[in-house]
Amino acid sequence: MQILSFLERQFEKVFLTPIRSMKRRYIPLLLIYFAYGLSGFSAIALSFWEKETLTLSAEQLISISVWVMVPWTLKMVFGQMVDSVTLFGNRRKSYIFVGAFFMVIGSILLACLAGDYEWIGWIGGEYAVYLLSAIFMTFGFVIQDVTADTMTTEVVERTEIKKGKKVKRPDEVVQSELSMVQLLGRLALSLAAFSVAGFGGWLAQNVPYETIFWMTLAIPFLSCVGVLFIRLEKIQAHERKPLNKQILLWGFIFAIFSVVMAVSDLPFAQEIVFGVSLILLSAMMCIITKDLPKAKFRVLALTLLVLFLYRLTPYTGPGLQWWMIDALGFDQMFFGVLAQLGALVALLILWFFSDFIANKPVRSVLIFLVFADTIMSLPELGLYFGIHDTLGLSAQAVAMFDTALGSPLINISMVPLLALLAFYAPAGYRGTWFAIGASLMNLALSGGQILTKYLNQAFEVTREVLDEAGTILVPEDYTELGTLMIVRLIVGFALPLFAILLFLRKTPRVAPEFIQGDLSEQAPIPPQKKVDE
Repeated sequence: MQILSFLERQFEKVFLTPIRSMKRRYIPLLLIYFAYGLSGFSAIALSFWEKETLTLSAEQLISISVWVMVPWTLKMVFGQMVDSVTLFGNRRKSYIFVGAFFMVIGSILLACLAGDYEWIGWIGGEYAVYLLSAIFMTFGFVIQDVTADTMTTEVVERTEIKKGKKVKRPDEVVQSELSMVQLLGRLALSLAAFSVAGFGGWLAQNVPYETIFWMTLAIPFLSCVGVLFIRLEKIQAHERKPLNKQILLWGFIFAIFSVVMAVSDLPFAQEIVFGVSLILLSAMMCIITKDLPKAKFRVLALTLLVLFLYRLTPYTGPGLQWWMIDALGFDQMFFGVLAQLGALVALLILWFFSDFIANKPVRSVLIFLVFADTIMSLPELGLYFGIHDTLGLSAQAVAMFDTALGSPLINISMVPLLALLAFYAPAGYRGTWFAIGASLMNLALSGGQILTKYLNQAFEVTREVLDEAGTILVPEDYTELGTLMIVRLIVGFALPLFAILLFLRKTPRVAPEFIQGDLSEQAPIPPQKKVDE
């Protein structure tokens, strides 16, 4: 009986926690995250379109992915706007519509490029139009992302009515709800990704790429529907902050600097942008946390450093999927199946480990993610070295266990940080806190793309490229793909694990609730203190 009772309690704790945490007022906000997750349905079509139609090299495609990460590092500008600038009489909702507008422009450019519309050539060549489309869509997602993240702090009620009076809710209750809203947002995103992953493969095989790209216009429409019904906590007039000229000025200067570097032919332009971004965002983080006690700031800084290094790890690059298409014969439908499985794994981990992720130390969560990522990458390495032939299985059977292609576990690492920012940031600067913290984490992904570029330069992988006459312009060569995958796997395992064990091993226990639980378990900043003046 005791065993059954224990299993029943564990089942309720693991399975029912997200369900019991759901509230009606969260649903419109979660719809915005759900819309973001749906954006992956065109990913397979995009990969095949890049391979079959575009003549861009792997290095050029990786270069585009690096530049596309730049808008994510500028979130502090949008955070300031969301915090302090009212558009069309609204502090939050109007920014969702602005982001949707940018996404629409990006989708139109992409669809017209795929449809080979004559007017699209006026803008430039394939690289220029593809880059411009990606940047427009990214800016749209960034604006909506920083707005949605800010609204996660305001969808949770911090006061309640008792005996006819408005009273402050207990801190532990607010902390718990803020953590679960972050998890529910990631669950909504993962659920959307899972629901369209297989459908995306079917579309890529049966529907023209141009039509699929036109279908992406539904994503901004859905996010706009969600924001129409959202209810947020009211921010008092005395809590509203004016634009921080220091952050805004340096943000715009950096934006101009990034654009100039993007269009220049200077060597190491991407690396220079990355370095300047790192310095700028680190300085911004120091400014907004200047009122934290030194001991807590040290814990926060070390945690941010470890999260940064975890997300800095490189990827294999597009050569892996090219090889799977050419050597293993994987088609669009099967890539859809792989994406579906990967999304399912991410969804299950978020669901069944929600209590673990929200309440265990960041150190434990990251170690778990490092080992999970490594294990998920082993089947693809085994495929390259013929493990399917050794086992007498088909390549498709082994690839079914390769969930690394579609499992966005790296997003789970953001949950403790976002929960911390959601509770700890003062009301007038929540958008800015979210923007700067998230920008640092997204900058790490940009750095990972730069490392990916270097790995692909050291171990060159090429697909066959033909001209209109059928002449081979670039021959197929996958001989170094195996070495590339091994090096990436070692770096992706050793770098974050070393950082975790080194920096989070001897953290002083000055505030047990801050160190042992998730990072959101802190006391709020006293209201009389001002942050980032």
